[in-house]
Amino acid sequence: MPRATVPFRVVALVIVVAGIAAVPAAACTRCMRAFADGTVIVGRSMDWVEDPGSEIWCFPRGMKRRGNAGPQSLAWTSSYGSVAVSFYGAASVDGMNEKGLVANTLYLAESDYGKSVAGRPNLSIGGWAQYVLDSFATVAETVAALEKEPFTIVAPVLPNGEPGVGHLAISDPSGDTAIFEYIGGKLKVHHGRDYTVMTNSPPFDEQLALNAYWQRIGGDVMLPGTIRADDRFVRASYYINALPKDMTGDRAVAAVFSVIRNASTPLGLATPGKPNVASTIWRTVHDQKTRTLFFDSATSPTVLWLPLERIDFQAGAAVKRLPLRGGETYSGDATGSLRAAEPYEFLEAKPR
Repeated sequence: MPRATVPFRVVALVIVVAGIAAVPAAACTRCMRAFADGTVIVGRSMDWVEDPGSEIWCFPRGMKRRGNAGPQSLAWTSSYGSVAVSFYGAASVDGMNEKGLVANTLYLAESDYGKSVAGRPNLSIGGWAQYVLDSFATVAETVAALEKEPFTIVAPVLPNGEPGVGHLAISDPSGDTAIFEYIGGKLKVHHGRDYTVMTNSPPFDEQLALNAYWQRIGGDVMLPGTIRADDRFVRASYYINALPKDMTGDRAVAAVFSVIRNASTPLGLATPGKPNVASTIWRTVHDQKTRTLFFDSATSPTVLWLPLERIDFQAGAAVKRLPLRGGETYSGDATGSLRAAEPYEFLEAKPR
């Protein structure tokens, strides 16, 4: 791939479905593939019916963080540097840290995080993925810590008026992966190398059951083709596992891109009253072996990438931002276009 960076200007994304009052909500897809040479690559799509002003941020080690969920907010200091994709300038919904741990937050309407517990700190959902990226190097380490429920997640309303609810998928360079959901106020953790795909509703246990049905039919015979979350889960599961394991380097990255694009939703499509169906706004692919984040805007003709080895994560280094909110996009290695910036605060949440 060429290393030159060429800036472009594109029109800011506004999605309108004629005659329909669009319902802002996410309908994302995440998939992961481990290849024979040790390459592990994660792809995800962000589906949303308005422009959430996503940008890419670089955070150094040693940052003082606050959960922004009232006086009992969780406080921590980042142990690892990371790159993260923001959402409304108030949440980290996607990213990778310098150890190659990847975190992806996807919409889940059924989420219920329960009530605050006396003596237990609270964390705005806007900081959930960032806390993981800041604090852990492996999936096993993350699971061991979060299974103890060291905080209560608080999910406030998003700036567009929709509930800020979701579930979290993580993976590391060994190919280990886990999915965290809160259903009925209880944390459910799926931990294992087979949990490579996640979409939205229904909750993950039901998605696995639906996918098992389609596996019995066989993807070479028939695959569900709609943009609903359960159909995208089945398609992504079939295609990500069908990729040849001997793929390497740029070809492996391109292969995972092709799967996540297959599970994407065309611009302009939305289903009223169904929060799990919306257009794809952007896609990321994380190469966990080379520690490289690739970013693909649905309105850009090019893909940009950020090799983490070229970013200064030393404690005290400047927080940096890759401007995207105004419609900017870039071609190739975009590290030279990073700009110093003040970090965003996580979406303010009030415990219940």
